[in-house]
Amino acid sequence: MTKPTVTAAVLMIGDEILSGRTKDRNLGYIAEYLGRIGIDVREARVVPDVEDEIVAAVNALRARYDYLITTGGIGPTHDDITADSIGRAFGVAVGEDPRAIAIMLERYATADLTPARRRMARIPEGADLIENPISRAPGFRIGNVYVLAGVPAVMQAMLDFAVKSMKTGAVMLVETIAAGSLPEGQYGEPLAAIAAAHPNVAIGSYPSFRDGRFNNQIVVRGKDAEAVAAARRAVEAMVAELSGDAVAR
Repeated sequence: MTKPTVTAAVLMIGDEILSGRTKDRNLGYIAEYLGRIGIDVREARVVPDVEDEIVAAVNALRARYDYLITTGGIGPTHDDITADSIGRAFGVAVGEDPRAIAIMLERYATADLTPARRRMARIPEGADLIENPISRAPGFRIGNVYVLAGVPAVMQAMLDFAVKSMKTGAVMLVETIAAGSLPEGQYGEPLAAIAAAHPNVAIGSYPSFRDGRFNNQIVVRGKDAEAVAAARRAVEAMVAELSGDAVAR
């Protein structure tokens, strides 16, 4: 039986990302991680620390995809407003969760659990907690929305636990064909013809500039092994014909 396609979106929350002060390191990790287990990331957005913007993005993306993963905005400071925004998006109250407090007391003494730190225990009503083995302050899941930390190491550890409750689908197969210095302008038209002849796969051309010259790669993606293999053979034959050389296997 063919596995279904399972989709996800990623919502990165934070003024610091939009200002350029913080360079995002989460999207690529999440997309690759989910791709390996059969969940396709189909969209990503970045929004500022503005509740209206977060709520609008959450509601749009959770309706469109099987899963939405958010990163950022669940820390101890005043600008960490993700929990409140998620609560508003779902129309539920947000309050201090005794489960989260108990978990945080495994790390902090009661006297050290300051009001700022207690903010990290504020969870929307009805949400399940997502374990955080690094700093202990948990993330949470409500509906199909998974709320994770923005710090990459913490986010990665939380993601290991988050995916345990996700359904997975067919894994995307990826084949890369080296086109070397063959110009995109030379193979653009025949590559388009190959793409049209193989509608069950996605074919893209990805140039890079290295050592003073372009180095092109053509990537074939799909979930049907035979379709991917057929498209790869067609691309290899095209590259060999245009370059006058057989493509190394």
